[in-house]
Amino acid sequence: MARHINPSRSTNKAIDALDRKRERERRFILNKARDNAQDLAIILVQRLMDEHIIETNDVHAVQQGVERQLREPADMEEFEIRLKIADIRSLVPDPNILSLYLTAYIIDDLIKHPKIQDVFGDDLDVYNAVDNVLSKLKQ
Repeated sequence: MARHINPSRSTNKAIDALDRKRERERRFILNKARDNAQDLAIILVQRLMDEHIIETNDVHAVQQGVERQLREPADMEEFEIRLKIADIRSLVPDPNILSLYLTAYIIDDLIKHPKIQDVFGDDLDVYNAVDNVLSKLKQ
């Protein structure tokens, strides 16, 4: 007797498998960022200054703010993260969720930090600088 294959069931299994894989990668990156927050914050702030994206008169204070932002998403609900990145989620195809989160932080919150003199560049410039540093987490 021939076995009947239900195409929608196969499609749902594939979609579910992709969703599980994406969620595992997301959790891995968020947890690794939390565990290495201090080192990443130093590297990230230095990169932002080297790329002339931020101008500050107190590097240490900015590093502490970025470090806090690297620790927080691992304990946040996905809804909270998605709400934070809603304005820029279509900035690049297949974005790194943590890079988007930190980009939104820099664009929306860091610019208001009392130790930041100015933030230069557009959203994509900020994302690329952040993602360049955070892409090393995937390795």
